Amino acid sequence: MKKYAALLTIALAFVFFYAAGDLPQIGDKDSPANVHVSPRYIEDAMEEIGSPNLVTGVLADYRGYDTLGETTVIFIAGIATAMILRGKKEGDDAE
Repeated sequence: MKKYAALLTIALAFVFFYAAGDLPQIGDKDSPANVHVSPRYIEDAMEEIGSPNLVTGVLADYRGYDTLGETTVIFIAGIATAMILRGKKEGDDAE
């Protein structure tokens, strides 16, 4: 079983590194995010959301569901970590 897990990990790492070759370079001013998305947020945010803080406006209004999902994942991870670290107390029945 460990061999299959190791092979799967190696295969996924290969796929991820191969796919990373198609990503735009860091800081590329001609990447799609800098050409299409950012200018629209910067130009239209004040009229559409009315927030003077651009970062808050983007996170709360444009990407609200995404931010809610990220917050939910972090909350669940924190609860799971607390449950794992809490462990079993002495005297608990093992079922």
